[in-house]
Amino acid sequence: MERTDNMPLWVFLAFSSIPSRKGALILIWSCVAFSVYCIPWSLLFAGNDWIVKVFMIDDWSWISMMVPIIIWYWLSLKWVDNHSSWDETRKIKE
Repeated sequence: MERTDNMPLWVFLAFSSIPSRKGALILIWSCVAFSVYCIPWSLLFAGNDWIVKVFMIDDWSWISMMVPIIIWYWLSLKWVDNHSSWDETRKIKE
């Protein structure tokens, strides 16, 4: 994505190396999937050994970082959509 004159820095930093809306959506959904994994399932289901082995995260620190990142990406996507800052040639190809 190329930065326009009216684009805030926080929007540009979110998607600076992502050229299309489709790429931005893939990034957001990947973060959502990773956030689900980051829930400390081993604390919630302490009796199941297989859950403890599969979900090795045992504190809330990762999920507490992922939620603000998802919100940042989502707000950045909404800003770009509202200001039509995606490259027009890439829109046609999608």
